[in-house]
Amino acid sequence: MPLLVMKFGGTSVADLARIENAAKKVQAEVERGYDVIVIVSAMSGETNKMVGFVEGTSKLYDAREYDAVVSSGENVTAGLMALRLQEMGVAARSWQGWQVPINTTSAHSSARFISIPRENIDAKFAEGFKVAVVAGFQGVSAEGRVTTLGRGGSDTTAVAFAAAFGAERCDIYTDVDGVYTTDPRITNKARKLEKIAFEEMLELASLGAKVLQTRSVELAMRYKVRLRVLSSFEDTDENSGTLVCDEDEIMESKVVSGVAYSRDEAKVTLVRVEDRPGIAAAIFGPLAEAGVNVDMIVQNISEVEVGSVKGATTDMTFSCPTNQVARAQKAMEDAVAAGTITYDGIVVDSDVAKISVVGIGMRSHAGVAATMFKALSKENVNIKVIATSEIKISVLIDRKYMELAVQALHDAFELEKV
Repeated sequence: MPLLVMKFGGTSVADLARIENAAKKVQAEVERGYDVIVIVSAMSGETNKMVGFVEGTSKLYDAREYDAVVSSGENVTAGLMALRLQEMGVAARSWQGWQVPINTTSAHSSARFISIPRENIDAKFAEGFKVAVVAGFQGVSAEGRVTTLGRGGSDTTAVAFAAAFGAERCDIYTDVDGVYTTDPRITNKARKLEKIAFEEMLELASLGAKVLQTRSVELAMRYKVRLRVLSSFEDTDENSGTLVCDEDEIMESKVVSGVAYSRDEAKVTLVRVEDRPGIAAAIFGPLAEAGVNVDMIVQNISEVEVGSVKGATTDMTFSCPTNQVARAQKAMEDAVAAGTITYDGIVVDSDVAKISVVGIGMRSHAGVAATMFKALSKENVNIKVIATSEIKISVLIDRKYMELAVQALHDAFELEKV
């Protein structure tokens, strides 16, 4: 039998009525002739409730017990989904991570997949079962302890199962009906995309688009798993939603496919850092060790003493999430105390936003940067930092201009047009 993987997020299984609605979608695929692996998240709000229980019980908690508690929500959903399918006459059973088994590393709360053996689930399909309902977000370590994959891990679970079982497609059911050119809450001109390339989706996910978890897109791109994003609250067919696929499946891409934004950004500048070989490593090594997620990096032209390169200094600017600024400052202060770097001061601007245009068409078209900068200039939006890659241009701007910038760029690249 051909096989599909279907994943339902927390809002899609938030109560018994929504679980029944999701089960009907699974039943429809079984009636089309598919065997189905269903990956479920915890019911909406349950994981946060479990986290609260752990933190209320133990401030310095054992990470292994944390995973045992917070993974329980998915077990409940899997059992309820299997029961509902059985009531509808569909041969189904639930699977917890250790029963598959989903083998992972022992990094609790951020485990990674090692292997997903097919034998146990394949044996049940061979017996006549049509649906395997698997608890997402969880696995089992070599020590036999329950592990979790980090928030949003059910998306990654779904893609991993699609890769392991050679699924025809992996459908991600959520509370939106696809991937849009930008956030429809910012501009009503936002258009749902029929298809988007893995690389574009990966950039959009990493830049703040909340539709898919970044790790799931990375995994899908590596194993060529065709993803489809669609709404669990609407009637759907094989043409619904947005297909995330290989670039070769897209006949001709627009130069820019989407505009992404992140409002929770900060710009950090180290003033008058010594300009010498190894200084970047001396700065960004400690930041990495402190868990600071550095994104955009700009180094200014050196200030050099007249007649000599001795005493050359530079300003080093980088961006990071606003909630990591204190950690970044502490890492730099520790580096100064250790004698690995010196600087005159740290300047932090926490009132910025990152705006990015993304598109695989940039590889073969010139002028994208010029169009972007002209559009922002027309709206008197000042650019603080610029960073580019092969398919992306990102800028930092004052946060108060974020929505204006998104609207202006969406119009400049005519993304409302097919």
